[in-house]
Amino acid sequence: MNNYDSVMARRAEIMKRSLGLDYDQFEDEGIGFDYEKMMMDSGYTLKDVQMIQLSNSVGNTPMIELKRLSAYARSLSEKGMGARIFLKDEATNLSGSFKARRAAMSIHQAKKLGYKGVVAATSGNYGAAVAALAARAGLKCIIVQECFDSKGVSQPEIIEKARACEAYGAEVIQLSVGPELFYKFLLVLEETGYFNASLYSPYGVMGIETLGLEIAHESMRRFGRYPDMVIATNAGGGNLTGTARGLKKEGAIDTEIVAASVDLYGLHMASDHDFNRKSFTTGHTGFGIPFTTNPDRSDVPRSAARPLRYMDRYVLVNQGSVFFITEALARLEGLERGPAGNTSLAAAFKLAQTMREDALIIVQESEYTGAGKHVSAQVSFACDNGIDLRFGDPLTEQPGTSIVFPKSARDIAIKELDMDDLRHSYLKRYKTMALTEADLKYLAEELKLTVEEVTKRMEASDETT
Repeated sequence: MNNYDSVMARRAEIMKRSLGLDYDQFEDEGIGFDYEKMMMDSGYTLKDVQMIQLSNSVGNTPMIELKRLSAYARSLSEKGMGARIFLKDEATNLSGSFKARRAAMSIHQAKKLGYKGVVAATSGNYGAAVAALAARAGLKCIIVQECFDSKGVSQPEIIEKARACEAYGAEVIQLSVGPELFYKFLLVLEETGYFNASLYSPYGVMGIETLGLEIAHESMRRFGRYPDMVIATNAGGGNLTGTARGLKKEGAIDTEIVAASVDLYGLHMASDHDFNRKSFTTGHTGFGIPFTTNPDRSDVPRSAARPLRYMDRYVLVNQGSVFFITEALARLEGLERGPAGNTSLAAAFKLAQTMREDALIIVQESEYTGAGKHVSAQVSFACDNGIDLRFGDPLTEQPGTSIVFPKSARDIAIKELDMDDLRHSYLKRYKTMALTEADLKYLAEELKLTVEEVTKRMEASDETT
């Protein structure tokens, strides 16, 4: 039977067949699982990943110093402050984004295991990346998109990405917002017998490790030291997780890892009403917060994206500030890049002003832009949907109601999230459980804490229940 409940009941079986990976072998007694074993059992070394990517015109992207943007930030800083800002220009990858790193590994694994095609559920750059790499490998490709609301109105950015997928020869299945996406994704996997090119498999996340490795290696080669800070745009968590793992494997263990998301608090990503009242389809809190505090909500039994294991800080920027910095990047540096990839750049511009002028900040990715991904298309779409567009204090922006552009770069602002609040949100689903020592050890690894710190937080949670 192919009704919703029947297909969802077969979820685990479908996933196992479509990935060729038995997640049960990594499960521990209790709540935990062996994360590092899952990553290691993929069968690829980091050197293998590099070779696979380079053979597909992926990776080894330039790290560009944004001298004029850095000087702009420095002009707003106190004397001696204003860090140097660098951009890892991932738009130079095949398909135009860092997602090609993930896709290269998923496609290689699919080909290795003898699958005839691949399926990915994504409305973002990953679809174009999977389609492009599948084309190179001679595999069929189906992309399942959440594209429009119940009135048939589609996001311009998603339509642009569908166009890119189709240009590479992929079949694109477009759906309305809601639970239908995952159901349809599972059904397509089952009916075709294709490979699940999940963003959250070990293959997807290890593909990003090379990004962190390249940043660390290039920084050491050019400056004799590792970056002080690396900022990653955060949605599902794989971008940050893979980058941080690669940095640490190359020796950059003291580099501060900062997550940045567009502030869309108050908008529900599965809401038909809210779907077209946002100007960003990824890199925002609607994905960033839920996937940080509950990473296994993804399309695999255990997600390889575990952002709280690596995150030191989490900051938010508003939509207007990201649009502003996108324009600044183009006009000051001659780099026209997509707004979603510039979320981290907006955060970097503000954070640079709080750091000494010889400090190194690396914005770890950029993305291609064009057509529906362009600022003008996004802003026009917002206007058509009744969003109030104005200049003013970015912190007064109300997602779904207004977009507030800073009058000048001086007005760009960030919100700092409390890491303990995020950890509390993660832990609260276990507060009624009797946790073993092994469970506590697992939670300590997940939350970048000691066992004692986890125990104290659990006890404090019990007291406030």
